[in-house]
Amino acid sequence: MLELIDVSVAYGNISALKGINLRAQPGQITAVLGANGAGKSSLLKAIAGLVPVVSGEIRVNGRDLSRMPAHLRAREGISLAMEGRRLFRGLSVEENLSLAWSFGPRSSPFAQALEQVYDAFSILKDRRHSKAATLSGGQQQMLILSSVTIREPAFMLLDEPSLGLAPLIVAQIFKFITDYASARQTTVMLAEQMAAMALKVAHHGFVLRHGQVVMEDTSQALTQADVVTQLSAAYL
Repeated sequence: MLELIDVSVAYGNISALKGINLRAQPGQITAVLGANGAGKSSLLKAIAGLVPVVSGEIRVNGRDLSRMPAHLRAREGISLAMEGRRLFRGLSVEENLSLAWSFGPRSSPFAQALEQVYDAFSILKDRRHSKAATLSGGQQQMLILSSVTIREPAFMLLDEPSLGLAPLIVAQIFKFITDYASARQTTVMLAEQMAAMALKVAHHGFVLRHGQVVMEDTSQALTQADVVTQLSAAYL
């Protein structure tokens, strides 16, 4: 289980997160919703160790990791796919996957892990020798997800995986995330602006506003509370 207890994050004098409390369960998808600047990316980066916490605790299965550096958190099974499709664009698909697989503990030999990636996204197998920079936006997002999952992490943090993608690709991406979390009992935290899609696949959701949790409930309850409409209005 992933748990945040009264976590605060600041960039200099600017407060990004204020007293965040939340839990994410194994095998479930937890949606983190909010407009731009709400603190979604800061939350995921804090969990991954890319930004320091000012106060509070980040616990993994009861163990406080809030002072642990990012590379050690990766070895604890925490993987983050940041917004913006950050790949090694000059490397091929397979070289990106090999690099991701080699970083930290691995559950399977590379050949086996690679075959699992290609079973999920056959287009990546077809383009395995192509440079990442030449892939379409949807293919790059498939590669990002594959780079995160190739080591079979226990905790998967996804920042805006649907951003800029066609609806058909978004549906494929979200199906992969759902199936992966269920099959491997992975704890998934999904930061999204597409609240409607996120709530369809998530079990639980948190709504952030100005770095604070302003609403928390099951996805069904948040949908019934018309959170999607409220957030859509906030984006306009």
